[in-house]
Amino acid sequence: MSDAEHWDRRYLAEGPTPRQKVGPPEVFAAHAHAFPTTGFALDIACGQGRTAVWLAERGMAVHGVDVSAVAIAHAAAAARDRRVAGRCRFEVADLDGGLPAGPPADVIVCHLFRDERLDAALVTRLAPGGLLAIAALSEVGAAPGRFRVRAGELTTAFAALDVVAAGEGSGTAWLMGRRPASC
Repeated sequence: MSDAEHWDRRYLAEGPTPRQKVGPPEVFAAHAHAFPTTGFALDIACGQGRTAVWLAERGMAVHGVDVSAVAIAHAAAAARDRRVAGRCRFEVADLDGGLPAGPPADVIVCHLFRDERLDAALVTRLAPGGLLAIAALSEVGAAPGRFRVRAGELTTAFAALDVVAAGEGSGTAWLMGRRPASC
């Protein structure tokens, strides 16, 4: 079964995003003030658009991408329901081929998706001063696994960024970092 088929089945079973579930991922919620309210956002592996719609409600133009056509349909419906469809563009994209083309981003969100082949592209895609908010499953506080990052992996991978906040534990690693003007 392909990644797209796997995620399509999951999102069909899960159903659309409940209205009250729109918002920042829980791991970033305490730092929501650090997210910009204007500019352009890229939401990588956006799923059903919970974060993308939240960013649009804050005033950003958002491009959300996901491998699942079902998730993208749910995301577009959530944007229409919350009356921010004019600030959202959703696209089915397999990130195995790299990031989709587009302008520099003032914020990039990548929640619970990790592909180290995209690390350099994520940093390069950030506008100077842009914010990367990335979270991944972690071996810290959990058993090692195929999709889990090792202790310190995100901090090392994104050493070119100025860290705003970061943490590891309970099976999740996360980092929020800004691209310096000279990067």
